[in-house]
Amino acid sequence: MKTRHINQVGLSAFALLYTLTCNLSTPLNAQGTVTAVSIQLLWPGGVPESNGITAPEINQPTRIENVTVPSMTFYPAKGNNTGAAVVVCPGGGYSRQAAEHEGTQIANWLADNGISAFLLKYRLPNGHAFIPGKDALRAIELVRSQASDMNIKPDRIGICGFSAGGHLASTAGTHFTSPANRPDFMVLFYPVISMLDNVTHRGSKENLLGTAKTNPDSVAFYSNETRVTEQTPPTLLLLSDDDKGVVPENSISFYRALKAKGVPASMHIYPEGGHGWGFRPSFRYHEAWKGAFMDWLQQRHFLD
Repeated sequence: MKTRHINQVGLSAFALLYTLTCNLSTPLNAQGTVTAVSIQLLWPGGVPESNGITAPEINQPTRIENVTVPSMTFYPAKGNNTGAAVVVCPGGGYSRQAAEHEGTQIANWLADNGISAFLLKYRLPNGHAFIPGKDALRAIELVRSQASDMNIKPDRIGICGFSAGGHLASTAGTHFTSPANRPDFMVLFYPVISMLDNVTHRGSKENLLGTAKTNPDSVAFYSNETRVTEQTPPTLLLLSDDDKGVVPENSISFYRALKAKGVPASMHIYPEGGHGWGFRPSFRYHEAWKGAFMDWLQQRHFLD
């Protein structure tokens, strides 16, 4: 299997770290197929600020911890390339990243369906709340800057996220600073949205904002239901009614805020499944959410 390298001519913003070919003895998606990938640094000249983590990075197939150097892994679209791309943000309470069922398996599934995927390994906040969002916006900007070289349409670059990764994705969609780093759409799986005590996921909040007495301004700033504007991208929300880890009010409040601003939005609340199902086939509505994901992108004209 040949590995697809990114054309870097005239793209000094990107640095290609190395190229790898997935281990064929360990299928990464439900079809038992793998995708050749390239891994790229987000900040090739060095990260602009430290998150204060000094422990060595732990990088295992199912989880990643202590991330201080962010990167993204490119899974090129296979078969009928739709021109769409998705930056994938795994969850993990902002203390780790669920690298498999909310990461590699999702990225491979997207690639199998003609959607280029970029699996984001973002810096963990460690109380530096702005750092993960900075990485997510950087990823979108870099993908858009070289979209033509990767057969991606620059107006079809979205972001998806799971749990705390859903908070990160929604941060990109509500805190973007220019058209270059604005996602064109968001798909949020059982996301943390609010930092309010009666709604938020406590661990995610503490890891993002710190464990000291929280400044009310920071709580408001990162309660993304309060950050929605008419320019917030169209959004699909997918969650379970019986989620006790991240209560549905997170998604519901975000949906209400989107509709109040006239932003196209759709929400699927499945009767059961709890929290954190990701790409696990054991989730009763596994096929249903996949169908809803693709149908929504089609209806919103992000797929050919």
